[in-house]
Amino acid sequence: QVQLVESGGGVVQPGASLRLSCTPSDRTFTRGTLAWFRQTAGEEREWVATIRRADNNKFYSNSVRGRFTISRDNAQNMVFLQMNSLKPEDAAVYYCAATTRNLIASSSPTPGSYDLWGQGTQVAVSP
Repeated sequence: QVQLVESGGGVVQPGASLRLSCTPSDRTFTRGTLAWFRQTAGEEREWVATIRRADNNKFYSNSVRGRFTISRDNAQNMVFLQMNSLKPEDAAVYYCAATTRNLIASSSPTPGSYDLWGQGTQVAVSP
């Protein structure tokens, strides 16, 4: 089975930065859409950002736009989430998600649009 593996989480102070990484275990999985979600204990998963492989179109949630940047490295078949100016409300487990479909903006925030999920990486923001 294809798996997604995240890394890069940690504990930082407000205003600091982190860069998360995600890669599929199957290197032939190179089409479709990649996304980042986050989830706090007891809450539903919240969409953060999406990137389309075909055209490099990017979509962001209003809560992270201007602070977070999603990007990809085709050579390594990886996707990244650069998180700047972190706030306590950004603390969560961050998950990488993927689908072979080219999602439009209206479909990107829906967890059900994605077929593959990573195990999650913990991000803590503590004063």
